[in-house]
Amino acid sequence: MASTMVAVGLTIAAAGFAGRYALKAMKQMEPQVKQALQSLSKPGFSGYYRGGFEPKMTKREAALILGVSPTANRSKIREAHRRIMLLNHPDKGK
Repeated sequence: MASTMVAVGLTIAAAGFAGRYALKAMKQMEPQVKQALQSLSKPGFSGYYRGGFEPKMTKREAALILGVSPTANRSKIREAHRRIMLLNHPDKGK
């Protein structure tokens, strides 16, 4: 019985020291983690078109929304459209 209590006590003490060490390590790594998170690239659709719309959409407006050049070829337009549709799909992440 006494040896069991000693083992439990040592286990709790070891867990406490491990937790203390982990917290100290996290505090030292905090600036590095913040820098790494800031350096990650932003999502592909972060620079979306914020302008107003004309009554009838023009090629220029469509190109701005898709994020392609107004003279982009058909494959680039399809790729940009697909990317935006995947980002905005209601089943994303489910």
